[in-house]
Amino acid sequence: MPKDDPETTALKKELTDLIAKVKAAQEKVADAKLAEKCSDMGDVPKIRFVTKKTLKGHINKVNSVHYSGDSRHCVTGSLDGKLIIWDTWSGNKVQVIPLRSAWVMSVAFAPSGNFVACGGMDNMCTVYDVNNRDATGAAKMVRELAGYEGFLSSCRFLDDTHILTGSGDMKICVWDLEAGKREMDFNAHAGDVVSISLGPDMKTYVTGSVDRTCKLWDVRDEKAKQTFFGHDADVNSVCYHPSGQAFATASEDKTARLFDLRSDQQLGHYTPPGNSGFTSCALSLSGRYLLAGSDDNAVHSWDTLKVAHTGTLNAHENRVTSISVAPNGIAMASCSWDQSVRVWG
Repeated sequence: MPKDDPETTALKKELTDLIAKVKAAQEKVADAKLAEKCSDMGDVPKIRFVTKKTLKGHINKVNSVHYSGDSRHCVTGSLDGKLIIWDTWSGNKVQVIPLRSAWVMSVAFAPSGNFVACGGMDNMCTVYDVNNRDATGAAKMVRELAGYEGFLSSCRFLDDTHILTGSGDMKICVWDLEAGKREMDFNAHAGDVVSISLGPDMKTYVTGSVDRTCKLWDVRDEKAKQTFFGHDADVNSVCYHPSGQAFATASEDKTARLFDLRSDQQLGHYTPPGNSGFTSCALSLSGRYLLAGSDDNAVHSWDTLKVAHTGTLNAHENRVTSISVAPNGIAMASCSWDQSVRVWG
């Protein structure tokens, strides 16, 4: 790599010094530790999730899973070039949607259950209408949202007419699906935007990036409300707390963390028994359990308040790539490079 010129070196130093000042100011007002304050609380039981259904149908690595708002159906995307919509109660496939590009990295189910979306290395977000079929009998493609200069890493529906996307060109976009046009398009991070999680009110969201930061945004604003530092490697996943006052993260640095929006800093720091990085995270409906999918083929669980490891879910035979908790909190779906999807409950 070419050497930085003196101006770039000076700017980098200024940025590092500013981050150090912010961290020092945060530590100054951090008058207590979460685990200490919650030490007299009763312990939560060890997580006792078992595999209720193993969903088999993909013939390559499964990269993403997301629940519908009905807490019954979920959608998965795989490198076999298929989206599959599953009935997680029966374990049956509801629809199989063939994709134009097999390199899918992210899937999303609209809360209404009417639409699914996906994207990846094809540098576009494709939206399908679950209730209408094309001539082949598959769900009808209603939009191909193109114009990205990098891979599509994350997408989430705001409602049936708007979708939020994050991509490898460091941008966040909000699309009007009826018009097929971008309503917002802006640079969000200094690296790939890897993960997006919407708040319970659907008015705010958090993002995680390979630039090791997380940011809080208002759905209608291009300026970040807050920026959070702390991770030492890529932030692979973010998950909004059900209370709307905090969010969890999972990182390549082998830690999961909990950040509080009101105090503007990290509250919890969670490490696994082993030495593997995390790919994805989710929170239970109460927010008491933090779950993280890992490179060690397992899903790890912690008590968020007591900052204690509460169990490991072992069943997958390869890297766990994505997890999604049902909106009603009753079940969790996980997918893996072992080509399977598991429903836990």
